[in-house]
This record gives sequence, C-alpha cells and structure tokens, in this order.
Amino acid sequence: MAEEEQEDLSLQAEEVPQGAGKKKLIIIIIAAVLVLAAALTTYFLFFNGGGEVTTEQTEEQMPAEDTNEIIASTYVAMPRPFVFNVQDGKRDRLVQIKVQLMVHGSGNADLAKKHIPLLEGTLVRVFGAATIDQLRSPAGKTQLRVASLEALNAATSQVEQKALIDAVLFTGFVLQ
Repeated sequence: MAEEEQEDLSLQAEEVPQGAGKKKLIIIIIAAVLVLAAALTTYFLFFNGGGEVTTEQTEEQMPAEDTNEIIASTYVAMPRPFVFNVQDGKRDRLVQIKVQLMVHGSGNADLAKKHIPLLEGTLVRVFGAATIDQLRSPAGKTQLRVASLEALNAATSQVEQKALIDAVLFTGFVLQ
C-alpha cells in the first residue's frame, strides 16, 4: 500500500510540471508574437514615412506666378484661441475662435511669427466688430475670414511693405 501511494505521488508530480510547462510555453509564444507585432508596427510607422505631421510643419506645393519655382505653403498657428463676448439681445454670448494663417514661403512664415502681437491685435479688433448674426451663419463666417485677411494684410503691409498672409483659417469655432 505504501508503494502504491508513492507511485500515485510520483505520477501526480510528473503531471503537474507537464501541464504547467505547456501553459508557460503558450504564454511565452503569445508574448513573443505580441512583441514581434509591436516591433513591426514601430518599424512601419517610423521608417516608412508614417511619422507624425504637425499643423505648423504641413506644406503644400504651389507654383509661383512669375517663375517655374515651387513655393511651399506654411501654416502659422496663433498661440492662443480668441475668446470674446458678443451681445445677443439681452444676453451675452461667448465666442472662441482658433485661427491658423496660411503663408507662402518660409521667409513669410518667419515674418508672420515675428509679428504675432500685431496679428493678434488686428484679429481682436476684427472679431470684436462681428455681430451675432454674422457669427451664426456660414456666409457671415466667410465674410469674417475675408475681413480678417484684408485687415491682416493691411497691417503687415504697413510694417513689412508687403502682404504676408494668403488665407485665414478657423480651426476651431465655438459659439455659446
């Protein structure tokens, strides 16, 4: 009887490591597959041109008017969103507008960044003159963009003797 108990114990001892060994092997294989998948994903994202693109670095290619050279478009983000109140009857409405400016050429981008305070002041003046009806309608928003572009180019023409801005883009527009 003692011999039978020893045989049962030895059989049980042999079964436990084999079952646990198979589970460990499966876990190791799954972990290796996951690590391999992560490595391949990283390789394709970073080495095959799938890297991150920021809005300030995005460029379009646009042919110059007089020559055959290509001028790159650069987007200059205003550092802060514009937040202001607009009167709506007896209520005040809060408006927040995020703006980016499209300029052609890196020289114009550098000049626009140099004159950010002037550009911000000009946009505050233009946005402050907007009415609630203008801010609610798509046509009014288009008029506001055109008025902003004209005012910004007038301001930069006085300082730099040339219009720097090609387009005013509203990247965020909230009216509460």
